[in-house]
Order: sequence, then C-alpha cells, then structure tokens
Amino acid sequence: MPLLFIRERLAWISYFLFMIGVLNILFSLDVGLVGVSIWYVNVILLVSFIIFLFWRYVVEVKQLNDFLGNVDSQLDDAHSRSLALSPFQAAYFTKIEDVFYDKNTELNQAKVQLQEYSDELLAWVHEVKAPLTTINLMLDHIEDLSLRRKLEAEWLRLHLLVDQQLHQTRLASIEKDNYMLKMELRAAVYNEIKAMQPWCIEKGIGFDVEELTETVMTDGKWLAFIVRQILSNAIKYSPTNSEIFIFTEVDPNGATLLHIKDNGIGIRKEDLPRIFQKSYTGTAGRESSQSTGMGLYLAHNVAQKIGIRITVQSSIGEGSIFTLRFPLQNEYVKLTGR
Repeated sequence: MPLLFIRERLAWISYFLFMIGVLNILFSLDVGLVGVSIWYVNVILLVSFIIFLFWRYVVEVKQLNDFLGNVDSQLDDAHSRSLALSPFQAAYFTKIEDVFYDKNTELNQAKVQLQEYSDELLAWVHEVKAPLTTINLMLDHIEDLSLRRKLEAEWLRLHLLVDQQLHQTRLASIEKDNYMLKMELRAAVYNEIKAMQPWCIEKGIGFDVEELTETVMTDGKWLAFIVRQILSNAIKYSPTNSEIFIFTEVDPNGATLLHIKDNGIGIRKEDLPRIFQKSYTGTAGRESSQSTGMGLYLAHNVAQKIGIRITVQSSIGEGSIFTLRFPLQNEYVKLTGR
C-alpha cells in the first residue's frame, strides 16, 4: 500500500524536488546567503513535505478502508459515498457505477432469456418423448422382422439424441437434481445394455459382462446417463460382430472401478486429451457424420459433479477402455457434505 501511494504521487514528488533544485540555484546566486542557511531551508522543506505525504497517506487509507468496508451499502447511498470519497474519486466511482448497472441489467436480461429458452427446450423435449413412445409401441406390430429391427435401431438413435438433449438442459441444475444412495452396479449396467439391444442386434454386437456385484454410492439416474453415453460411443465405433467387455475391480485405495472395453477403431494419441471437450469429434468423428462430440463431454461433466472420475486408455486399432472410478466414503462426504 505505501509503495502504491508513492507511485501515484510521483508527479507531486518530482515537482517538489524540481522546485527544491530551482530554489537552491537561486540561493546560490545570492551572495548574502551562506551554505548553512541553504542547508537549513532544504531540511525544513523536505521534512515538512514528508510529514505532509504521511498525513495524506493516513487520511486516504482510512477513507479507502471505510469505503471498502461498507461498499455494498454505499452503492445505493449517495450521501455515504460522498463522505467516503473525494470529489474526484466520487466522479470516477459514479461513472463506474453507471457502467456496472448497465452491464448488470444486460446480464440479468440475458439470464432471463437463457432460462426461458431452457424451459422451452425442456418442454419441447418432453413433448417429443410422447410420440417417440407411441412410435416404439407401433413398431411391435410390424411383421417384417428385418424391417422392424432396422426401424428399432433408428428409433433408438433418435431416442438417444432426445435423451442427450434432455440431460444437457438439466445439467445446469444437477446440484438440485440428484439423489445419492447405495446401489448395485449390475442393475444400472444391465438396464442400459437392454435399452441398446436394437442397435446391438443390427450390428451383431454382444456383451461379456462380469458379475458386477459391487455396491457404490452414487445417483442412479445420472450414473445411467454416463453409462449410456459410453456404451453408445462403444457401439458406434465398434465393428460388426464384435464384443464389448464390462468388468470391475478395486484399486489400491479401495475405490470401485467400472471398466467398459470395446474392440473398436480406437482413439489417436493426440486426440485423447481432448475427447471430453465440447463438440470435439476427433479424427474418427470427422470421418463419421453420426458424431456430435457431445456425448462424452456431457458424461464427463456429469461425472465430475457426482464425484465419479472418468479415464480412458486407447490406441488405434486396439479399441478403448473407459474407466469409471467411484468415490470412497470420505470423498463422498467431502463432495456432498453429508
């Protein structure tokens, strides 16, 4: 603080030293003044100037502390502001305040518009889900088995896109829309495998699943969404007539790890650090029009908010292994405060 004060008063100090120099030159031209008298004048002026600077420093620091200590109330109290600030400071503050209120108004308007858009989008998604459910029921009446399976696979892709949009809209309020409890991994994984059945039948993809008897503390709905996105990604990039392996293990710290391994095309090394970025499709995604780059981004964001850590190991031509690490009890308490 003192250095800042001195730096802001450099013009004063420079002018004072300049005038001292001028006076000394004038005194030296006067033969009636001896060196001792000039020295006394210099000391008196210098000491008085230092005392003046110190006094101004104390006064201005007190003004600043008083103002900062009550800045919230003074934003709406012109009288208090005028007492805490000098006229020049008050003029600066008034201008900044006007700009702040203008920007704050624009921000509030943008927030309202964004919330309205989010509500409208959420309502639209719910409206779309109703006819999708009806279409799914109607598919059961198609007698041509080959045609029915193709339509079911296409229906599933459409359903997954709508579901992804629904969860993307809800992501902003996930802190209010989660319920953590103990649950078995088996139920969450098998439900998502069953939902993917039409797509898997179309591509001839099977699953090799372990017992999955582990119990984890998590939110069932959001965990299902994460597994859904990873399974969707695995099926999309796996070759026909291949298998996806799902198994668990416990790491050295005692945390449960859920692995989802595919035999797909794999991910390039340079793409790995960016696969969880929004709209990033990678090399494989640019070669496929089906990729949006949103699934893994959303899964990663959801996982972070409920304490799950997602990692991936992959190389070209050897497939990928996505690993979900579930939080330990102490990590869960730290995350939720419960």
